[in-house]
Amino acid sequence: MPIPEDVTGDEIDKDVRQELQSLPKTLAEDVAKNLVMVARLIDEDPEGAYGYSKVALRLASRVAAVREAAGFAAYANQKYGEALAEFRAARRMTGTVDLWPVMADCERGLGRPEKALDMAGAPEVHKLDKAGQVEMRLVAAGARRDMGQLDAAIVTLQSPELASNSVQPWTARLRYAYADALLAAGREREAREWFAKAVEADRDGSTDASDRLAELDGVEFVDALSEDVEDAEDTEDGADAAGESADAAPEDGDKD
Repeated sequence: MPIPEDVTGDEIDKDVRQELQSLPKTLAEDVAKNLVMVARLIDEDPEGAYGYSKVALRLASRVAAVREAAGFAAYANQKYGEALAEFRAARRMTGTVDLWPVMADCERGLGRPEKALDMAGAPEVHKLDKAGQVEMRLVAAGARRDMGQLDAAIVTLQSPELASNSVQPWTARLRYAYADALLAAGREREAREWFAKAVEADRDGSTDASDRLAELDGVEFVDALSEDVEDAEDTEDGADAAGESADAAPEDGDKD
């Protein structure tokens, strides 16, 4: 797959670059460029990211960072079985538990929420950092909802991190998930309160909490561009109708 000229491979994380040092220099550069493309495209063009991940995987399947990138690219394309296999491979290579939450979420994607809950109660969770533990809590709550256990999902999300007034990278998503669970359980007033709190914490627009809040408040957003197009079409239709009327009207000389 083509690599843009502005991609050098030096953009990758230093830890990944260190992993690639086990490869011949030219090969390492090619792999690095493909990994950069995966990271660049994974949010806006997941299919493209997946394609570059497959190239990197073909070139260096024994590098943990490559297996991890391939896992996230597959995950972004909802290829959960493939993603889980790549995450497991990366975990075997590194021995770390960092991927445990996303592996559990793959189990959800495969229709196995019970397995995700088992993973949420495994000893590996205690080895996760705070961000990882919050992510695991989100996955567990999602698994509860998959099983129709709305009240249990709400309780799962209730935690010191949710109650804290400090804003962390996970705060907006945690508050949003809690609000969404409350709304699903029919607790609209509380849901509105927590969507508002999610908006306060969502500094980078990672959720659509503001839209959900507006929806609860009965606010309707109008697409100004669409309105302009409709107005233009109405004007054209009116002009056409007027023209047709003029064409149809008899001239003075044709009157009886």
